[in-house]
Amino acid sequence: MKAMILPSCAPVEERPLVLADAPRPLPGVKQALVRVEHCGVCHTDLHTVEGEIVPPRLPIVPGHQVVGTVAELGPGASRLAVGQRVGLAWLGHTCGKCAYCLRGDENLCVDALFNGFHLDGGYAEYVLVHEDFAYPIPDGFPGEQAAPLLCAGIIGYRALRLAEAGSGRRVGLYGFGASAHVAIQVLRHWEVSVYVVSRSESHRRLASDLGAVWTGRAGETPPERLDSAIVFAPAGPIVLEALSALDKGGTVALAGIYMTPIPEMDYEKHLYGERTVRSVTASTRRDGVELLDLAARIPIRTTTVSFALEDANDVLAALKRGEIDGAAVLRVAQGSGQTPQGPSP
Repeated sequence: MKAMILPSCAPVEERPLVLADAPRPLPGVKQALVRVEHCGVCHTDLHTVEGEIVPPRLPIVPGHQVVGTVAELGPGASRLAVGQRVGLAWLGHTCGKCAYCLRGDENLCVDALFNGFHLDGGYAEYVLVHEDFAYPIPDGFPGEQAAPLLCAGIIGYRALRLAEAGSGRRVGLYGFGASAHVAIQVLRHWEVSVYVVSRSESHRRLASDLGAVWTGRAGETPPERLDSAIVFAPAGPIVLEALSALDKGGTVALAGIYMTPIPEMDYEKHLYGERTVRSVTASTRRDGVELLDLAARIPIRTTTVSFALEDANDVLAALKRGEIDGAAVLRVAQGSGQTPQGPSP
């Protein structure tokens, strides 16, 4: 099978991913072999490839926003059926026994395994998944539309929950990439007033199109005090911007797996008044099930730009430069050698 393999971490400008022929994996106990149709590309992939978060083993196949069909079942696998459309997310396996798993916080599992980081991911024609960590894809969702929901969507949804971003509140989104453009659709469904800060003019324009009541450039302050804010951009100074815009009792959720250093805080300016900062660490399967159900009911429509599998290095470089409006998706089963497609509504 064809796969984009990361032999060693390096800046994306050096094109560290290598297109190679790899053995087709065989499903083990309670595993399914999934024929990959689409795989989303996100900042976690970028951080992995460049070594800002270092994979515990190399080489590795990145990718954890996977949509495909079950091609084969391993021994004892009974929850899925051959031909069924399924998705894979960041969380690939948990122990089920530690204190975190037992209390429902499996995202904090001490032995968690993540797709595209511990386990080979979806930048390949086939990928393995434990049957308990595969998500049935709702009817009516094309693969290209569904892929960004499986990380960008799920993480954004968890960030909204942790930030207590409920109906009637004023919520700020700092950074407006793949995750935020899904989150805003959930917020508008909840009748939330959304304020967006982004350095990109095209991102601000997309935010307005999706219902933001105000958009501003990086460094600008929303015209109203915020009840909640989610920081999607992996830049520490933005955390202080979000806290400065927060009303008393408000919460800032940090949605990234990686963040540059946060400058020194001024206690009175940034935290006093019972303001809270919370990090978002991975997600649970419950988050994924709830988000996919909500996505089908709203319905959420992702703005995507698709590329061939072998273009993964170029896609990551464009993501790093902030040139992707919405979400980037690799076309895998049908994508080899195809011309990149334009945005899908």
